[in-house]
Amino acid sequence: MSLPLVDLAGVQRELGDELEAAVLEVIRSQNFIGGQRIASFEAAFAEYLGAKEVIGVANCTDALELAIRALDIEPGGEILVPANTFIATAEAVCAAGAVPRFVDVNEDDGLIDLDSCQERLSERTRAIIPVHLYGRMVDMDAMMAFASRHNLAVIEDAAQAHGAERDGRRAGTVGQIGCFSFYPGKNLGAFGDAGAAVTNDTALAVRLRLFRDHGRQGRSHHEVIGFNSRLDPLHAAVLEVKLPHLDSWNARRRQGAGWYREALPASVLDGTSDEPRADVHHLFPIMTDERDALAQRLADADVQTGIHYRVPLPSTPAFAADAEGCPVAEQRARRQLSLPMHPHLRREDVDFISGVVRGFLLAKAA
Repeated sequence: MSLPLVDLAGVQRELGDELEAAVLEVIRSQNFIGGQRIASFEAAFAEYLGAKEVIGVANCTDALELAIRALDIEPGGEILVPANTFIATAEAVCAAGAVPRFVDVNEDDGLIDLDSCQERLSERTRAIIPVHLYGRMVDMDAMMAFASRHNLAVIEDAAQAHGAERDGRRAGTVGQIGCFSFYPGKNLGAFGDAGAAVTNDTALAVRLRLFRDHGRQGRSHHEVIGFNSRLDPLHAAVLEVKLPHLDSWNARRRQGAGWYREALPASVLDGTSDEPRADVHHLFPIMTDERDALAQRLADADVQTGIHYRVPLPSTPAFAADAEGCPVAEQRARRQLSLPMHPHLRREDVDFISGVVRGFLLAKAA
């Protein structure tokens, strides 16, 4: 029995005929750039999120960069970025000409720590990027209050949080702009790289649409220097087929996470289970000082695992020269192991995986 970290084949088994029909419709239309498919998905995703505007782009890294440019953050302006995230969050800051200032994360859930943000504010700080990591939504009430006190723009990185909720609001809809990835393994995934920017500000939406398509309105009228970052109609078609299933898939992820929490010892569990939020469990990380040995033991049992954020961004060669330390992120990087998590996870799968983990821990304790 081989248990994958992510089961893309399960989605194909569930929706294969619909997905193939949607792709074939795009092929037959010969409309491969722009068009109704893009507008239709953007409208559907906006309605799902409860947001005014969705702007489809080529990927989430572009969405983050375009968000920074749409907000007119000047070159050299600093943006607070959590150390515990994928490098794309900080890459986009640099690509837009701004400077990432790395901040630490909370011990209990790995999300951005506002105390660390307070310590690393400067007169050059212009924005903050809360990352809704693992499918856990940041406390956006506290985030927006902090940003308001310090006159900061808020760009939400919701690449792992499609459908996550807290205090009655969806991830990606609270800050000035929210950014989503539709990479195939995400909770809502396309058939390749794809992304979106989300905003409730009409003026920002206009700027984002200009930037994604060479800065133009119409065919030849270029208002600003833009980018080539358009959502592909093939991906839009796939996403529109999948979107109505997102809530049920997220519910199944929550069920799987509940099974893990019942079966695993409390000593390895990460993140609190009683937060006032609806996590969507893009990943299910556990924490142990024996991370690498446990990963090998699970591999020997044909269980695929993942080591996410093995090196905190301030410690990578790309950023280490100028970055300050983030001790909590560094500790998590040494201990975190992601177990299989997807909507097609079965109870017997979780019981088997958890049994391997328990057996390993008992042997180590003996």
